[in-house]
Amino acid sequence: MIRNLSELYQYRALLLALSVRELKARYRASVLGFLWTFLNPTLNMLVYVLVFGVVMKSAVKNYPYYLFSGLLPWIYFSTSVGGGTSAISDRRDLLTKVRFPAQVLPATVVLTNLINFLLSLPLLLGLGFFFGVTPTWHLVFIVPLLIVQTFFTLAVTYLFAALNVAFRDLQHIVTNLLMMLFFLTPVLWDINSVPAMGSLTKEETQQLLLNFNPLASIMVGWRDIFVEQTAPHWQPLGTVAVISLILMWISTSVFESRREEFAELI
Repeated sequence: MIRNLSELYQYRALLLALSVRELKARYRASVLGFLWTFLNPTLNMLVYVLVFGVVMKSAVKNYPYYLFSGLLPWIYFSTSVGGGTSAISDRRDLLTKVRFPAQVLPATVVLTNLINFLLSLPLLLGLGFFFGVTPTWHLVFIVPLLIVQTFFTLAVTYLFAALNVAFRDLQHIVTNLLMMLFFLTPVLWDINSVPAMGSLTKEETQQLLLNFNPLASIMVGWRDIFVEQTAPHWQPLGTVAVISLILMWISTSVFESRREEFAELI
């Protein structure tokens, strides 16, 4: 794991250059261009607000703002994992011609979406002002929370990217898994609305969800900062950090063991 991350740091200039090129190419032929960075999550929010805020009448206060505070970090995660899964298998042109550092490709996808996410945060703050929710000093907790989410996202992306080279069906499976995970993660709904299940109390059921879904703890953390305007609960996020470290070790081990096969398999 240390070797992989150190090599990633060694190729940081290449990583940044590829990310910038990807950002420019993404909207090059578009009339609105870079404005789609803000329009895509906004349009998604409007659709979900219409369904869950108007038709189904969610009881959550300032539901559009509540939804947007979870939707932005979810889009960052899902687009990184979804795009990163095929990052190696789609770049035969780079891996077969030169000794290209393969670990840069999944990281480029994550970094590109991280930049998109950061550029969308002012839109979230502006929406907060619209609903009368002014920023507080708790915004400082964005940095540690973002580090935890980025590390977890990178670990998942590395693992899927390495496995997808030999098993191309994985990229299609991941798309469906992300859709299922979206509805199992408190993005559209409030975790406090989860009822008791079986012999478990309401609080125990909610804690069970947080323990088995690392993204749930991350989403709750973003809501704590932007909606509740408090510090995130660090115990569940600490658990996510430990899970991310273990997953990163597994991911980089798989990545290193298969790296020499990448050029042949793609």
